[in-house]
Amino acid sequence: MSGPADSSSPSDYLAGLFGMQGTTSVIIGGTGTLGGGFARTLAAAGSHAIVCGRGEAAGQEVVDDIVAAGGTAEMRTLDATDRRDLQALAEDIANDDRRCDVLINAAGINSATPYFEIDDDEWSRILRVNLDAVHLACQTIGREMVREGHGAIINIASMSAMTPLSRVFTYSVSKAAVLNLTRNLAREWAEAGVRVNALSPGFFPAEQNRSVLDDDRVSAILNHTPMNRFGSAEELAGAILLLASPTAGRFITGENVVVDGGFSAMTI
Repeated sequence: MSGPADSSSPSDYLAGLFGMQGTTSVIIGGTGTLGGGFARTLAAAGSHAIVCGRGEAAGQEVVDDIVAAGGTAEMRTLDATDRRDLQALAEDIANDDRRCDVLINAAGINSATPYFEIDDDEWSRILRVNLDAVHLACQTIGREMVREGHGAIINIASMSAMTPLSRVFTYSVSKAAVLNLTRNLAREWAEAGVRVNALSPGFFPAEQNRSVLDDDRVSAILNHTPMNRFGSAEELAGAILLLASPTAGRFITGENVVVDGGFSAMTI
């Protein structure tokens, strides 16, 4: 099988396969640990990263890191659950004579509340951030991508989207719905030139899950993970570039890429 054209050296070949030069990437939840890593990865590959989230200071730190490394990025303070904020972002990108080439939906929250103690406010809050924000971004920014006939959407799902994990009831429900929405949109938008995939990280310590990672939980996770450790944000870079690249990932849609250190392969 031949590779990208004009690959006169291994570095040229890899740049042609995974390079994102001249593209624009929107990272919703880019102020978080994993989202910030996604922004840095795409920027390192040549994409202009728009880092979106509520935490302006955290987002600016990501932007500063990218610029210091020679990339380009900007911070956009917004509420991922507010349609107006997302619509304004989509319009601003269009007004700058740009298009969104990659959309990553990485905003998320979690809770370890026992099932009978989950109240309506908590249930609604987690679904609003983890599911509704994905839906709203796909409706607003995704609409422009379909209109352009181009682009890749990566929704961050979870291991719990496939097999429910204990103590994270509402989170598991929300991520299962994200995976279902991803597959539905992939089917609907394939002929329009927009690919939609999910990425399910295993256990990567981040702000949203630190509250559930007590000593017993950590021991149970590591005992069930063949690699016997947690993942780090940079270990998701390859999967992100594969799904984002219009070359390497051009025939990949409707998939859920799992990066879990072997967690899902373990039985007894």
